Amino acid sequence: MSTVRRSAWAVIGIGLVVSLLLAGGLSYYASSHPDGLEKVAEDVGFLDTAEDSATADSPLSDYAAAGVDDARLSVGIAGLVGVAITAAVAFGLFLWLGRRHRAEPAEVVPDPATTP
Repeated sequence: MSTVRRSAWAVIGIGLVVSLLLAGGLSYYASSHPDGLEKVAEDVGFLDTAEDSATADSPLSDYAAAGVDDARLSVGIAGLVGVAITAAVAFGLFLWLGRRHRAEPAEVVPDPATTP
């Protein structure tokens, strides 16, 4: 394995570890204030007409793991699962695209010196 390839994997590994630490440990301390759309709906006065999304009953809805009573642990687990799923999809996509690109035959360009 070349040095460049090894250092690329090191950067990816460090990035993954940092992402897991941030998602698992610091996500609990994220702002609890409403996001932009929710804030506008609150200010304008149509927040009470909002309906739950189709994923409201999912295991990771509202940035928390269902069935975990400790709020800090619940948010941390949801963050870890989110990072793991995102990383798995991204790595799978990158590997698939890399293999697909390598499988394409190289274009043969004739050498002008040997062409009559």
